[in-house]
Amino acid sequence: MKPRFGAAALLGILLTSCGTAPTAASAEDGRLTVFAAASLADAFTEIGSAFEAAHPGVEVVFSFAGSQTLRTQIEAGAHADVFASANSNEMDALVASGMVAAGAPQVFLSNQLVVILPPGNPAGLERLQEIARPGIKLILAAEEVPVGNYSRQALEKMNNAFGLDFKDLAIKNVVSNEDNVKQAVAKVQLGEADAGIVYASEAVAAPDLGIILIPPEQNIMAVYPIAPLVDSAHAKLAAGFISYVLLPEGQAILQKWGFGRPE
Repeated sequence: MKPRFGAAALLGILLTSCGTAPTAASAEDGRLTVFAAASLADAFTEIGSAFEAAHPGVEVVFSFAGSQTLRTQIEAGAHADVFASANSNEMDALVASGMVAAGAPQVFLSNQLVVILPPGNPAGLERLQEIARPGIKLILAAEEVPVGNYSRQALEKMNNAFGLDFKDLAIKNVVSNEDNVKQAVAKVQLGEADAGIVYASEAVAAPDLGIILIPPEQNIMAVYPIAPLVDSAHAKLAAGFISYVLLPEGQAILQKWGFGRPE
């Protein structure tokens, strides 16, 4: 398997398995190309290895990037057999353009947000409201990136708890808007910021980071849809891969990496 990037267990968040009915395994050989949100990189790389082991002769090739970037690439003619997005908007755009069949997308997991802190937490942040403290350096994904949009929605919710100017104060602390969630995590790991808002699953993938939890009433439930592309040359393989992701085996891998069950 060839992943390709465009750029202590966490909590008990959202863990139960999906009971989606299985479909027959495909005997089709070939290369399956999966375009998937950057936040899925670790989990899907493991799922791809398991899928290849169960389907000798199949090679799964991934392209990981921000969902908005992948959607744009597909619209521009990039070949993909399967698209897995971190929000519905990008998938809906492909449905509207006829590149994904209406009714084909299925929600296969959920995710939430946390605040991550660099190793050692040099700014000494302990409470959620401190991300708006003057002088704090905050990393977000760009607003057009699903996690960046979710983060801004969460900051809006925090106004109710911390004051009507909380979001504005936090946004003033943003020192970088990243193209995908992995880039946001990397900046925090390198100490280029005091905090970042990312998916809860990223704290599993980066156990060296500290976290501050975001309460449910101020959090956002992100849901991820997956679907085959209409012009896929490997329709049976695409269906088989999606089936595997939805089955208990695939769901167990996703949950191991901090994702929640489909909502």
